[in-house]
Amino acid sequence: MKSDETRWLTDSEQELWRTIREFLWQFPSAMDRQLLRDAQMQSGEYSVLAVLSETPEPSLRPADVAQGLRWDRSRLSHLLRRMEAKGLISRCSDETDRRGHQIALTELGQQTIQSAAPTHVTFVRETLFDSLDPAERKALESALPKILDSLEKQGLRGSSC
Repeated sequence: MKSDETRWLTDSEQELWRTIREFLWQFPSAMDRQLLRDAQMQSGEYSVLAVLSETPEPSLRPADVAQGLRWDRSRLSHLLRRMEAKGLISRCSDETDRRGHQIALTELGQQTIQSAAPTHVTFVRETLFDSLDPAERKALESALPKILDSLEKQGLRGSSC
């Protein structure tokens, strides 16, 4: 697209974009601070523990966890090593594919997610849901999937494996 074809943002769009940009910077940092303060963990660790705790399976392949979180495998691989060192997860050989492995919550990992979940859910509820009325929540329910779909169509959404 040539610069003379650029569809510049209107003043109101520019203001909304600035608000969205600030939210994108502030909310993840606030969530990390909340989890660090209340559970001594990072949001990535919480996300992995949540996926593992919510599955009916006793263990998952790392690729399945990565797909559930829409993370690339290398990002997950480094995090899993740190989580294993902390005793939050265990890794064992995958009985169906000897080249791979499975990950599972340890007892400490299960205790950690059970302990962290109440304060984290309270943070999410108070920060996101309680600050919006039902119509605003409905608008987000409608808008956010459309934005994610646009990213997918442009080939810019996070990987699924």
